[in-house]
Amino acid sequence: MSTPSHSFLSRRRWLCAVAATAALCAAPFTSHAQQSADQAWPAGKPINLIVPFPPGGPLDAVARILADAVRPTLGTVTIENRSGAGGNIGMDAVAKAAPDGLTLGVGALSTHAINPWLYPRMPFDPLKDFVPITLMANLPNVLVLNADFATQNNIKTVGDFIAYLKKNPGKVNFGSGGNGSGGHLAAELFKQLAGVYMVHIPYRGAAPAQTALLSGDVQVMFDNLGSAAPRIREGRIKAVGVTTVKRSAIFPELPTIAESGVAGFKDFDITTWFGIFAPANTPTPIVERLNKEFTAALRSPAVRERMLKLAAEPAPTTSAEFGELVRRENKRYESAVKRSGAKVD
Repeated sequence: MSTPSHSFLSRRRWLCAVAATAALCAAPFTSHAQQSADQAWPAGKPINLIVPFPPGGPLDAVARILADAVRPTLGTVTIENRSGAGGNIGMDAVAKAAPDGLTLGVGALSTHAINPWLYPRMPFDPLKDFVPITLMANLPNVLVLNADFATQNNIKTVGDFIAYLKKNPGKVNFGSGGNGSGGHLAAELFKQLAGVYMVHIPYRGAAPAQTALLSGDVQVMFDNLGSAAPRIREGRIKAVGVTTVKRSAIFPELPTIAESGVAGFKDFDITTWFGIFAPANTPTPIVERLNKEFTAALRSPAVRERMLKLAAEPAPTTSAEFGELVRRENKRYESAVKRSGAKVD
């Protein structure tokens, strides 16, 4: 039997040595990449999630649900309610925080799409001063009428209501939670599309507006479906349509305004949304980790069940998808606010 030549053995040893060296070199690079991602994450430190509105509302409740849900993966998430100026004060604190993943904020339709056109001066730029993490939820609004008013005038549908408005211009008052609120702008858009006129009566928040609707001081309002649902089921107010393109998961029997068949309302779609933001310049590995854990929580059946009880429909997204939504809504509400004439000094 012949034996391998010396040159062949040398070549084989050389190839083995090269392979071994490559394997040894690759391992540190892989380890370094993983270490970089781990080092970017502030492990062991609590996250402060700023809610720029008072405690007790759906946005605050959903934030607390998510804080509990991500505790096993992200650690302690504390909720700080820092309200004022329509949410601007709390989100300004987020914008000016260190971009290390330890301070996040729950921004909403109001803070990122309405307020920039409502307030003459904003303390932050809603598009440049934040990194979107994920959309959290959508809350459908609903067009509701005082029950006695609806019964007396035989109003059962959106079409019935528009027909009444056209025959009785200026005789209907609509309430809202204030100038430039989501309910106010929804009504202004409705008026424009239907070619009708209603008198706006602003209140200091949605709760007193709801009280005015129940008493008959106003005949109609665009209300949050979660807070309106119990009164709708009790028959104390009459719902004629939700403002989203699709029917609500918590009230599937209620038609959408888009389904009304009235000309101009085919694409009627107004949603109150809110999501999680980090300060601008937050490192990408941190953004990706936060998105991964919060979207996983939003997809959890247990979290979904708890959120739907608040009429908040979970809506996890990528960071890029949420950013595109914010840009689109910001542009959309520029014209809506200008048409309404609403301003906050």
